[in-house]
Order: sequence, then C-alpha cells, then structure tokens
Amino acid sequence: MELTNKKVLVCGMAKSGVAAAMLLKKHGAQVTAQDAKSEEELGELAAKLRENGIGLILGRNPENETENFDMLVMSPGVPLDLPFVRKAYEKGIEVIGETELGYLFTKSPFIGITGTNGKTTTTTLVGEIMKNAGRLAGTVGNIGTPLTECAEGTSPEDWFVAELSSFQLETIKTFRPRISAVLNITPDHLNRHKTLKNYILAKERVFENQTAEDFTVLNYNDPATADMAKRTKGKVVFFSQDKPLEEGVYSDSKSMYIRLMGLDEKVIDIDEMNIIGGHNVENAMAAIACGVCAGVSLDIIRKTLREFKAVEHRIEFVREVNGVKYYNDSKGTNPDASIKAVMAMKSPICLIAGGYDKGSDFAEWVATFDGRVKYVAVIGAVKEKICSTLDKAGFKSYERADDFNQAMELCTSNADPGDCVLLSPACASWDMFKSYEQRGEIFKDYVNSLE
Repeated sequence: MELTNKKVLVCGMAKSGVAAAMLLKKHGAQVTAQDAKSEEELGELAAKLRENGIGLILGRNPENETENFDMLVMSPGVPLDLPFVRKAYEKGIEVIGETELGYLFTKSPFIGITGTNGKTTTTTLVGEIMKNAGRLAGTVGNIGTPLTECAEGTSPEDWFVAELSSFQLETIKTFRPRISAVLNITPDHLNRHKTLKNYILAKERVFENQTAEDFTVLNYNDPATADMAKRTKGKVVFFSQDKPLEEGVYSDSKSMYIRLMGLDEKVIDIDEMNIIGGHNVENAMAAIACGVCAGVSLDIIRKTLREFKAVEHRIEFVREVNGVKYYNDSKGTNPDASIKAVMAMKSPICLIAGGYDKGSDFAEWVATFDGRVKYVAVIGAVKEKICSTLDKAGFKSYERADDFNQAMELCTSNADPGDCVLLSPACASWDMFKSYEQRGEIFKDYVNSLE
C-alpha cells in the first residue's frame, strides 16, 4: 500500500486507533486523528499524537472535513452510520478498519476467530497452542493487542491468531484468514446492528475472502453457524458437543474426539482440563480444530489443553472466603454469555447482574435461574428492564443496588457457606465503568479485601 503524502483520517483514539495512526505516519501518510473526546479528556495522548506530527480533530465529529481526506481508518467503536462516514462512502473515499490496515502490512497467515461468546477464551487457547508449537506471530485484535502494533516484520511461517468482533469485521476488504472460526451466534450489539440478520452478516465476513485452500470451523450445534457452511468457499470443519461426526471434532459427556486430516482418535478427557462448563468444551473443540488445520500435532494440543487456565474475567475463580466461592465473569456482557456462566456453577448462586443495555432480551437468561440462582443484586442503566423480567418470571429474591459496591455487599451478605457469588452481568459495562476489565478488577479487589 502506497501511503506517502496520502491524507488519512483515523477515527477513534483508543488503542487500535492510536496504533493505526502511528503506523500510517511511519509510512509517510499525512495523518489526522479524530475523537469525540476533547483534548483535555485525552490528556497526554493528545500531546503524544501532536509530537509525532499527527493532526487533531477532537471533541467533535468531522462533519465538514470528510472530503479533505483520501482514506478513513475506523476504530471498532465508531459506528459506520455516522453522517461523516456515510458521506465518505457516498464520495467514494476509501473506508477501512484497523484490522484491514494491519493485514496489509503482514506476511503471516491468520487464524480469525469470531462469534458472540467464547472468542477470548478460544483465541487465547489457540494462541497458546501455536506458541507451544513455536509458530505464533502474535495474539491480536479484540483481545487487546492491535494488529497494527505488531504486523510488520512478521514471517510467513508464523501465525497470527486474531479475535474479531462484528465491529472489526464490518470494515475489512481483503482480509483473508487461512483458518476462520465462528463459534456461535446469539443476539448481541443490536443497538448498533439494528437486526440479528445484520449482525450475522457482519460475523460472516470473517470467511468472505477465503478460498478452497482455506478452512472454516463452525459449530454444528448452533443453527446460525451451521447454516454458514452453505456460504463459505473454505473447507468446512464442524465441531459438535452431542453428535459423533464423520469428519470434525466432537465430544460426549466424558471426552473429546477427532476425525480429521487422517486422525481418528480421542483427544482428551474433559475432566483433564482446568476450564469448566459445556461452553468451554465447545471452545476447546474449536481450538483443537484450528490447531490441527494449522498442522500442529495432537501431542502439543493435548499438553496445551491440560495446562490452560481460564482467561481473566471469564468465569475466573477469585477465591473462597468463609465457605463461599467468588467467580469473576465480568466478560459475560450479554445474556447468552451469562447463561453459560450460570450453567457452569455447581452451587447456589448469588448473582450480580445489570449494566448498559445493548438491546438484549433477558427472558431466556432469567429462565435458567430456577434451581440455580438464589439471589440477584441488580445494577446499572438496565436495572428496571431486568427487574421487570424477574417479576414476570415470578423470581422475587432480588434487590436493586444503588451502585456496584452495594451489589457486591448484598451478594456477600446473602451467600451461605457452600454458595457462590458470581459477577456475570449479562450487560456491557459502559454505564458505570470504562470497560468490563475495570469492572472485573474492582470485583476482584473487593473479594481479595474480604476477611
């Protein structure tokens, strides 16, 4: 890509936007950074960008400047239906995302992993498999490390493992993973995508540039992902939790098996793994499929599965205090993710729930509480919507908490020895916290302060 003197507007100055701006500037582009935050709110970052010769449009959207640029590079958090972005499309100005930009600068093959839930666990697990095989260029994307930060100087022999959100996939053009995986689909981010169909279409873009030389790993048990087999050009590899497959990765109640690439054998017993819950069996099967398709031996995959611990903020055991176990599932940011956490617990649950509403329906989530959840502390902007759903279901053992600290205290006081306290909000964190990570860290600090 020729960038010398090309006028590029980078929208959104979170980690991926900053990394994209720096890479573009390094290659001779005339870069302007834009963010809805003011210079005062960005603080030292604004000064750093200016010191690197990057122009600034801060505290507003560039409604009247779009035509001054040759290209827009979008951060995932910036909606594509904003007027200035629509104007760029109408004027034929190139609009790409940070993932596409980074892809243009790397020589490494990709494993691209998406889906509504399980992306971080599966991406981290596949990253560990590739690392143990000595073939990891980096674990990047929605997991936290921008691709543009580490794309250059990579080798064709080493692989990037990328966690890809629907927001990142909206702005790809040529991005082609050699192995793609779609783990599952449940309604999420409908406040941005508007309809479930649009959300699915965004997820499907992970395999839109694949060819018959590539692999597409799909969940056989999820109707939306299984249906994608009709639309990918890649070789489909299914994983299934309840059906032995003629080809693919599958499990029964005790073990996981593989019939793929000349292999036909048991991979591992489920109780040999440290990660719990049926959803993590699915995540592990997807990771096995990705590893085998990338040419990694089953011995390395088995070793990795036995050693792998739960990722931070995803059904993460914190500690046991006075006979009560505390679990941090702050990454449970939608009802389906929280359902998986609730189902994974083996003892009565005191649940912290609520936050920012992404347009979710909570009825199916609340329906799983019977016989599992004994008490709920409800917080956040979506508080009344959740309470209304609880009332309709006849679930009376809940209280509205004024803030997060009160919710933690309420759950602790309502938990008896043998119970667990679970932070699994089923909502995003943005109404009260900077991120789900911050929410989880505050929870863990609270638990670790208990006597």
